[in-house]
Amino acid sequence: MRDTASGPSPLSPHDADPLPDAARAAVEALLTSGDLFRYTAAANAPVTLLEQEFAGMMGSRHALAVASCSAALFLSMRALDLKPGAKVLIPAFTFAAVPSSVLHAGCTPVLVDCGDDYRIDLADFAAKIEGADAVLISHMRGHTSDMDAIMALAEARGLPVIEDAAHSLGTLWKGRKIGTIGRVGCFSFQSYKMVNAGEGGILVTDDPELIARAVIMSGAYEHNWKKHGSNSGTDAALDAAFARWQNRLPLYNTRLSNLAAAVIRPQLPELPARIRAGRRNHDRLAARLNAHPAFDVPAPLPGEERAPDSIQFNLAGLSADEQSAFTAAAKEMGVAVQVFGTSPDNARAFWNWGFLGPQPDLPKTRAMLMRACDVRLPVRLTEAEIDRIADTLLAAMESATGTARAFGT
Repeated sequence: MRDTASGPSPLSPHDADPLPDAARAAVEALLTSGDLFRYTAAANAPVTLLEQEFAGMMGSRHALAVASCSAALFLSMRALDLKPGAKVLIPAFTFAAVPSSVLHAGCTPVLVDCGDDYRIDLADFAAKIEGADAVLISHMRGHTSDMDAIMALAEARGLPVIEDAAHSLGTLWKGRKIGTIGRVGCFSFQSYKMVNAGEGGILVTDDPELIARAVIMSGAYEHNWKKHGSNSGTDAALDAAFARWQNRLPLYNTRLSNLAAAVIRPQLPELPARIRAGRRNHDRLAARLNAHPAFDVPAPLPGEERAPDSIQFNLAGLSADEQSAFTAAAKEMGVAVQVFGTSPDNARAFWNWGFLGPQPDLPKTRAMLMRACDVRLPVRLTEAEIDRIADTLLAAMESATGTARAFGT
């Protein structure tokens, strides 16, 4: 393990990746100017430039940077003009902020069961889509559900699909970028994501009506929406949509600041290298763990190319006491492991979402969460450090179960 005196431990899930020097320089320039509000400049504010650059990177016509991915999800539903109480399908395996955003938008979340591979159970999805008004797919921890099947079922009923791609920046589904398959895609810049701004989010879409409504509701009061536009310049459809919705929508003031944009923009060119490092680290550790019968790291779906910054694995054949002994031993050895369903008050366990009121049980998701583990893998980790994590997890398993170190060595 790295000496903590020389810096934060690379094995701690609470250590964010460091910022590039260019981000520090951009922040210093903004602090000197004091120009932190995105609408102060007549044009080309850091947030505006971020939106243009991000849209270009994703191959989307429009982007809107906001305070968080949760805000992006909320604005997406409000921009779709879903009726009060509209039923929005969401995976039961997601973060509490996702059903919260549905409630904030005045809609009703409908939880869909998920399987051992952490993805939507398509049979339950097909059964529940009949009464739905929209679909919000969380690619939780970067695991992509079958987007071909989901889009086919949704499009057959004329339902809009929102992608929660908070954990999936850089992931591909059969060559298409996750977040660009549905009507709108939402991403996160929170510290534990591929791009770190502490907080922040962004949505992308090709729909001028949706982006115009989202921009105005995000806090583009008076005529500040005129400082938004497409990468290609004049966009008649977008201009008409802005004019149509001026002063007709509530303002929620979920804007991103120039300071956050200054931190984000220099990281975008680093994204391809981060994706390669994240995939290398994940796959190296997965191979070590899958060689031991007590670990099960689900494989990607055919056509899925992940961009992981964490790893999830299921514990196989362990008693509840052995699971507890394993996580305790791993923590003692320096690797924090949480079992989603047994970690106290975990915000990713659907039964802890008391704000939803009584919900039907979701047996597949519940069973999965009771043995599914989560370990963050910052992309800065080296192959040697990944091997030390593997050694630690295997040693913790031996300590918990008494199994011989015959696997993954």
